[in-house]
Amino acid sequence: MLQKTYPYYLANEAVAANTDLEVTDKFSGEVATRVAMADAAAIDKAIGYAVDAMPALRAFPPFKRQAVLEHCVKRFRERYDELALALCIEAGKPINDSKGEVTRLIDTFKVAAEESVRIDGEIINLEISPRAKGYHGYVKRVPIGPCSFISPFNFPLNLTAHKVAPAIAAGVPFVLKPASRTPVGALIMGEILAETDLPKGAFSILPAHRDGADLFTTDERFKLLSFTGSPAVGWELKKKAGKKKVILELGGNAAAIVDGDQGGKLDYVVDRLAFGAFYQSGQSCIGVQRILVHAKVYDVLRDKLIAKTKSLVMGDPRDEKTFVGPMISESESRRLAGWMESAVEAGAKIVAGGKVEGAMFEATLLEGVKRDTDLYRKEAFGPVAILERFDDFDSALATVNDSDFGLQAGVFTDSLAHAHRAWDVLEVGGVVINDVPSFRVDNMPYGGVKDSGLGREGVRYAIEDMTEMRLMVMREMW
Repeated sequence: MLQKTYPYYLANEAVAANTDLEVTDKFSGEVATRVAMADAAAIDKAIGYAVDAMPALRAFPPFKRQAVLEHCVKRFRERYDELALALCIEAGKPINDSKGEVTRLIDTFKVAAEESVRIDGEIINLEISPRAKGYHGYVKRVPIGPCSFISPFNFPLNLTAHKVAPAIAAGVPFVLKPASRTPVGALIMGEILAETDLPKGAFSILPAHRDGADLFTTDERFKLLSFTGSPAVGWELKKKAGKKKVILELGGNAAAIVDGDQGGKLDYVVDRLAFGAFYQSGQSCIGVQRILVHAKVYDVLRDKLIAKTKSLVMGDPRDEKTFVGPMISESESRRLAGWMESAVEAGAKIVAGGKVEGAMFEATLLEGVKRDTDLYRKEAFGPVAILERFDDFDSALATVNDSDFGLQAGVFTDSLAHAHRAWDVLEVGGVVINDVPSFRVDNMPYGGVKDSGLGREGVRYAIEDMTEMRLMVMREMW
């Protein structure tokens, strides 16, 4: 079970300032724990501590940063079951998915520990003309300065890790605002970081209401803002961020294409599509929302996918048999149900699922969804997927691109030419061949284009954003 209360972390230290934030069990709806909530004064202090920590962090060598990250890996393993249960309760994530996320948390910190000691520079040959004879160029990477992190509710461990672990590796101080619906995992992370010898002010973890957390975006002492969340919020924050660098990992309405040569592999394809569409109740920005299937295999795949969707167990996320747990809130469930009803009124047909009760939303499959409906155009962010038929591969690529989003796409094909064609043509941050767009390994570059965001996460790529190049030119003296 969760602790009765949790403190926040200000300049590496636990502060039991209050118990103002109620965190609910997303399945039962009951209050599971209470968490300290930061006000503007605490956030301002945290930023000041982060600025003051910069000299000490510059002197904190890579091997010590690596030791901090390795300590976290060790402690995450020791507290594996606790972290998984906390995630299951506060996010409503099925326990098997929760365990998977703890595993990814560990992976992300392991990768960061490796990267922390290989943040290298380069030597530049400047002698490109006679006037530069005897000049030599050297480049190293230096910490950018204090960073502001805002993390989302759907992967409150691993998406937080993708900000925190690279920051430690890069030697930058940070102030983190975890999602107020799911702050517990980040606070356990803070408890473990507080066990290390990171310089005072290297980190603060401060749950705060969105309307009281403007300093995370507007304060000019921050040199970088990294936000993961909804497009509407992300782009608005970018407008307010001023001169600081902004990294946005936003939403999507990811598509998967099933080519006509997949007849003998449809059972595998169906299993992956069902996973990609419905795991953790579809609350993933790279969850499968649109499924484009070649006419040659459409009918067979449709029937298999309907059967698979109907077989998925919905219920208590603590039960290991459960595949679909609650959505994060009843309001989100109602929002998605409204989109579904509007799509049906416009001519769509529900072929599997469709039942909604409170925050519980059954795994649902539709076909005939009009392309101008919210369910098709926007990010569903719930357990709903759309089937549609195509005859020509290039037309399927064009359909995928007919979206305001561009995070990842999946393509099931045996054609190397089609795989490369998709890689060339699809307007997305990543193309996954023979798997769903939901696939992610934590060392790969991850991010999107269009309304899906700016920049890339993945540990090495985040470190590049959190550091700057510094050039030294040296002239030989005769």
